[in-house]
Amino acid sequence: MKITVDIPVIETEDLILRGYDEADFEAFAAFGTSDRAAYVGGPHTRWDSWRAFMAGIGHWALRGYGMWMIEHRATGSVAGRVGMILNDGWDEPELGWHIYDGFEGKGYAYQAALAARDHAARHFGLDGVISYIDATNTRSLRLADRLGAKHERDGTVVGTPCQVWRHPRVARSASQPAEA
Repeated sequence: MKITVDIPVIETEDLILRGYDEADFEAFAAFGTSDRAAYVGGPHTRWDSWRAFMAGIGHWALRGYGMWMIEHRATGSVAGRVGMILNDGWDEPELGWHIYDGFEGKGYAYQAALAARDHAARHFGLDGVISYIDATNTRSLRLADRLGAKHERDGTVVGTPCQVWRHPRVARSASQPAEA
């Protein structure tokens, strides 16, 4: 018996944000076991990467939202993950992103985060969310700024110091004016 989880597909110019496939695990584990995972509690063992991969699927089943796998449209390669996380110990839902080796510096993180944030606000009611960012993670700090997020406060996540960045509200009712 196979349990299925309904994960919406979002398409951008260069990317497809989609659910998990077991074939994605190799790229996921390559990121998780590398030094590049330092800002998300890594590097991890392959076994811990497997557990995190499975937790990503479970998050969708439990919360009805989660992180999408990012597929590079032109190559079909897995380029990272993006989406909403509300793990035990989090203050509130977070917009998070991980871009895999070889896909950085091309605007894909921006494209994916913008699409995920918009979808989460309009379809999941997750609007004006936060991102937890390590103060030394200059690439993520620049991306948060580019996304219009503002440093709200210093905080901790799972006992680790971080900055908390607040994203602008996306969804507006017909009576709310657009932000200038």
